[in-house]
Amino acid sequence: MNENNSKDTISIKGKQRRRFLDLILKIGGLTGLGAIVYPVFRYLIPPDIPEANVSSISAGTIDEFLPNTSKIIRFGRKPVIVIRKKNGDFKALSATCTHLDCNVQYRDDLEQIWCACHNGLYNLEGKNISGPPPKPLSQYSIIVNNDRIVITKGESS
Repeated sequence: MNENNSKDTISIKGKQRRRFLDLILKIGGLTGLGAIVYPVFRYLIPPDIPEANVSSISAGTIDEFLPNTSKIIRFGRKPVIVIRKKNGDFKALSATCTHLDCNVQYRDDLEQIWCACHNGLYNLEGKNISGPPPKPLSQYSIIVNNDRIVITKGESS
């Protein structure tokens, strides 16, 4: 009887070892799979980046803008086009087309703002005058102080 008991004990210990090794292999496999899948999901679903809270920004000096020229600057994460009209007045508008978010540019030959993506045109007040843009460009306020040009949020007056 001792022989049968020892064989049963060895058989039970062997099954326990096998189950233990199976468990370890399954845990290792799941961990390895997680190490591959997690970075892929993090890449496909990027983290939310809060927008910089900018209320005003310096666009440069008056001398940097010749009449009938423009310059695109960053207002936080958004581009803004600053235009000096022929009469010397300044205008600041969103530089993102309201149709498909393409960047706009100033056409000095037409004295209009042009979106090259679908040939949309805006006047110097930001109003859409032709092409597919559905609404006007957002306006920014301009303050000229000691020959410095400062752009702030809100309608220009």
